[in-house]
Amino acid sequence: MNKSLSSTDLMALEDKYGAHNYHPLPVVLARGEGALVWDVEGKQYYDFLSAYSAVNQGHCHPKIIGALTEQANKMTLTSRAFFNDSLGVYEKYITEYFGYDKVLPMNTGAEADETALKLCRRWAYDKKGIPENQAKIIVCEGNFHGRTITIVSMSTDPDSFGGFGPFTPGFIKIPYNDLNALAEALKDPNIAGFLVEPIQGEAGVFVPDEGYLSKAYQMCKEKNVLFMADEVQTGIGRTGKLLACDHENVRPDVLILGKALSGGVYPVSAVLADDDIMMVIKPGEHGSTFGGNPVAARVAMAALQVVKDENLAERAETLGKIFREEMSAIQSDMITLVRGKGLLNAIIIKPKNGKEAWDVCVTMKENGLLAKPTHGDIIRFAPPLIITEEQLREAIEIIKKSILSFG
Repeated sequence: MNKSLSSTDLMALEDKYGAHNYHPLPVVLARGEGALVWDVEGKQYYDFLSAYSAVNQGHCHPKIIGALTEQANKMTLTSRAFFNDSLGVYEKYITEYFGYDKVLPMNTGAEADETALKLCRRWAYDKKGIPENQAKIIVCEGNFHGRTITIVSMSTDPDSFGGFGPFTPGFIKIPYNDLNALAEALKDPNIAGFLVEPIQGEAGVFVPDEGYLSKAYQMCKEKNVLFMADEVQTGIGRTGKLLACDHENVRPDVLILGKALSGGVYPVSAVLADDDIMMVIKPGEHGSTFGGNPVAARVAMAALQVVKDENLAERAETLGKIFREEMSAIQSDMITLVRGKGLLNAIIIKPKNGKEAWDVCVTMKENGLLAKPTHGDIIRFAPPLIITEEQLREAIEIIKKSILSFG
């Protein structure tokens, strides 16, 4: 059916029949391979968003697609009412891969965050002895953990929470990258956990000061508070280490993963913790029909194996340095700041002659590269980690050309 429909036709269909909860760049993608994607008219682009870091292993990686199709031809779903022959194998694989006792499998990043919040509260009542319904969780201003009612309750972005109240209580919001604010908040004896992104991706790749994570972790330990790292976007090789927390040798009490856990092939997320935390959840107290299904289990194992086999974290570290050096060398007064880690980077754009970050992204699209603005003036660049240095340099030239075209 779609073969005869143009990009304009397909965008019109979404506009007419779909909810208007997104504002996409005007491009309709039909195929992807590695770091490249093609629109329905056949034009090629570099993908510098990677589905918000879900496609770290590249589009349609053959090993991941192979695992998907092989399992999909045998069994797709049993629910957790029964055992299946893939889940236990996956649970052993992922817990050994990241070094935790237990995993609780879910589907989306938001579900994994919700799971971590429930786990933290239950642990607070059962293990820490906080009075029932009094547990509080510290979160950071500028955070992005998802779109559920509870998660937007902790947001400081009016687009996320505006008009969706009443909100879930129990959250204390402090400035990100502010250890003094964290120390003050931790004085409350009813604090159960601290939920933090090692780098705030949606906020525009806000990288905290060196030592922030390790010191925050230490402060949480001193107060018997769970340090929960949302590595849905930063994890699995993106920042130049397997986990962004690894840059400071921090092992979170609760590790939250998603996105690249499946290489963008299937919705897979996970919460990892040791027995003392994970075993507070008993049968019937939390779950998911699709969480831990056979396809997800096989896909996630293949996706994680690709990261290891192809040294994707190391590649991200090397190529990220090249990218930031080249961005910093662009002679344009539109670029006010370049920041990032590994292949998670951003540039802050100062409007010029009425042209803003969105206009830069539209021009890059016309020149064969896809990226998306966040918060109006920030462009995030996150190509698949399998991108070659030659491809990266070609993409850099497209970015330079596009920005310099504004004078």
